[in-house]
Amino acid sequence: MNKSWWKILCVLLLLYAIIGGFLMDVPAREVIQESIRNLYYHVSMWFSMMILFTVSVVNAVKYLSTNNLKYDNLARQYAVVGIVFGVLGYSTGMIWASFTWADPNNPASASFASIAKDPKLIGAAIALLVYFAYLVLRDSIEDIDKKARISSVYNIFAFALLFPSIWIIPRLLESLHPGGEGNPALNPKDIDARMRVVFYPAVIGWTLLGVWIASLKVRMKNLKEKTFYK
Repeated sequence: MNKSWWKILCVLLLLYAIIGGFLMDVPAREVIQESIRNLYYHVSMWFSMMILFTVSVVNAVKYLSTNNLKYDNLARQYAVVGIVFGVLGYSTGMIWASFTWADPNNPASASFASIAKDPKLIGAAIALLVYFAYLVLRDSIEDIDKKARISSVYNIFAFALLFPSIWIIPRLLESLHPGGEGNPALNPKDIDARMRVVFYPAVIGWTLLGVWIASLKVRMKNLKEKTFYK
């Protein structure tokens, strides 16, 4: 079987998610209305980010147990792509908020100052900044083995911080963001069957795209190192 089958699947799923996301019916919800279609992008990208960060930390642990730099390279590239998806998810979330929470035509709208102070947004920003610091830390160390060892330990710390900053603390505090008592993307009351048939393929498609990009970055890094050591 062609090893590129998953890349073809990635393209097909993303095309399906994009086209289906615009054309298929969605439930009529108060305030968010048609903007609920952003679920296929904003939430799917967050899911993909978590999966990519999970792959990154698994490779960091593998490096610490084997001292094989191959795993350190994988950990770094998956972390970088995870950060990109996190930034995209954060940006699409802010755009979504500007059309719902801060909509002047909505009597229940909030100010941009209130949105900026929302625990969910602050927690997400902290998580991304922690991962940005991971990249800065790597670039500040010249010794290859020391860089890999320290950044692998930091990677584990950064991954552990994801859960309180994104999933736990925001649910303990009052927030404008939906899903305070669970995950709105998985709650049957918030997402019906019409959206599930697009949402889940979108999560898989965005995740496969992230894996694809990370694999390309790994190959580029390997080619550079081979050229350097010739």
